Amino acid sequence: MTRLETPEALESFRQEILTRRDPDSPCVSICAGAGCVASGADEVIAAFEKEIEAQGLSATVSTKGTGCPGFCEQGPVVVVYPEEICYLQVQAKDVPEIVEQTIKNKQVVERLCYKDPATGERAVKESDIPFYRSQQRTVLCNNIKIDSKSIEDYLALGGYAALAKALGQMTDLEVLEEVKKSNIRGRGGAGFPAGRKWEGSRNADDPIKYVIVNADEGDPGAFMDRALLEGNPHSILEGLILGGYAVKAHEGYFYVRQEYPLAVKNIHLAIQQAEHYGLLGENILGSGFDFKVIVHQGAGAFVCGESTALMTSLEGKAGEPRPKYVRSNVKGLWERPSVLNNVETWSNIPLIIDKGADWFTSVGTDSSKGTKIFSLVGKITNTGLVEVPMGMTLREIIYDIGGGIPNNKKFKAVQTGGPPGGCIPEHLLDLQVGFDELTKAGSMMGSGGMIVMDEDTCMVDVARYFIEFLTDESCGKCVPCREGLRQMHRILTNITKGKGKEGDIEILEELAETAVEASLCALGKSAPNPFLSTLKYFRDEYEAHIHDKRCPALSCKELISFYIDPDKCTGCGTCRKQCPADAINGDKKLIHIIDQDKCTRCGTCFEVCPPKFSSVVKLSGEPVPDPVPEEARTIRKKTKEKG
Repeated sequence: MTRLETPEALESFRQEILTRRDPDSPCVSICAGAGCVASGADEVIAAFEKEIEAQGLSATVSTKGTGCPGFCEQGPVVVVYPEEICYLQVQAKDVPEIVEQTIKNKQVVERLCYKDPATGERAVKESDIPFYRSQQRTVLCNNIKIDSKSIEDYLALGGYAALAKALGQMTDLEVLEEVKKSNIRGRGGAGFPAGRKWEGSRNADDPIKYVIVNADEGDPGAFMDRALLEGNPHSILEGLILGGYAVKAHEGYFYVRQEYPLAVKNIHLAIQQAEHYGLLGENILGSGFDFKVIVHQGAGAFVCGESTALMTSLEGKAGEPRPKYVRSNVKGLWERPSVLNNVETWSNIPLIIDKGADWFTSVGTDSSKGTKIFSLVGKITNTGLVEVPMGMTLREIIYDIGGGIPNNKKFKAVQTGGPPGGCIPEHLLDLQVGFDELTKAGSMMGSGGMIVMDEDTCMVDVARYFIEFLTDESCGKCVPCREGLRQMHRILTNITKGKGKEGDIEILEELAETAVEASLCALGKSAPNPFLSTLKYFRDEYEAHIHDKRCPALSCKELISFYIDPDKCTGCGTCRKQCPADAINGDKKLIHIIDQDKCTRCGTCFEVCPPKFSSVVKLSGEPVPDPVPEEARTIRKKTKEKG
């Protein structure tokens, strides 16, 4: 089979693929996303292939390396179909047992199943694991089922059915109207309605138009787009073709950062496969619609996530924003109408066209429809990718899906929206997740980063960190962003070092206001958010740093000291042996003492002190107690009197 000339030919080929596949035959899906590969997934895949062949099962059992299913904390993840048995943290040495017990004897290897930390119960199926049970996965759901390098896997699950429907049964205007009716808002940042953006390009006078995938994902801790690019590239490609058809564009682009080599490789392969079958190129499915796609690799500048900077970079120039006298959907790439949406937005389009706008709008809030993918990271038990319906609360995401805060620590804040986002405190945990709701709380949806922080996190230092990141990533084109952020970073750094002074907060507020009002692009306008949101909800921490020279979270290095409690020290010597500065005095059966002049505040002593003793304590804003007198340093063992 080569070129598919009509929608009917595509459907016939799909049925041929399904006929060749026995739904009852065992299939082993192994996550081959970047995270699991780093944990040994390639070795696991090779071990399965070798063991299946050695057991003489090659004719009846298949294996596939798939996209990321999201539960990154427990990778490598293996799912055995058709039973949907899910194994976590699988290593190559576990493979013979899985093949023997599960594939041959239909028995579960319980030690590799998810174990509920609260009840100790095992969850056999993926859908029974709490991490997955509370999600609603419509975009991510196929990642673990598809060999990301196989177009046949995508077709078998209904891939390109939306394209066939659009080209065979709908006009380009009807496709646009369906997207408008769905009220899908762009998943990459500001949340502008995609249908309205598309309509602006379609109605523009210039006959040459472009559609672009923004895959320049640069938020620290965010990997939603990467997971889709690596795991299900055809879903994004199909969405892009549909977008081109709707706005009358015949050329599309993937703008991908060079740090995503696996994603780039899979996208190129997907384009080649689609061209081979006539789903891309000239006269697609006999409709008369022509469309080609080009992949462009960006150099990794964070500012190129901004629409005009990305388009400037696509033109072969330095990635710098330009004034939006006219919106880029009317005058964008090479001054021509250009629709730019992010990876997740494009992945939703085939679902909307195939299942209908009413299906899409049945999920979500009044102003935020559908589901949203978040990368859940930080001080959280279950890190990974989660897809939830708009309107789910932060509390449900963090506790029901994320498993709460590890080590019995207290939740403090969650940062959403990437570096220019904001921090949301505990009393707003019941806030519904939606574009407008997060904005009202002083944060934003952004592309979907969600960083959880516990009681040990200093919110002043969080603001400093993100302002530093944005200072480094500023293109430097406009003064409010270039100089304003630099001064904000300088002041925040001084505050975390105990050098803050009266008036610093007011200066920071003035600099923030200027950046918001006068910066050229969205990066500069939103960059003060980390400071503004932390000041709004944690002003007391700023004042403690400035007035008392104290870090309430006991986090800022220059504002803390370490002290060994003589009532708890047993003279075990662990801290003294591990201290890199040789700043701890003591010997066996002697209470240890930290020499404050030598101490570098690295925290090693605090980390290595056995939990059963917990004799090393942090202090901030108070003097370190005087050392134990020499005559009282010897530790005397208590003896029980015999009755």
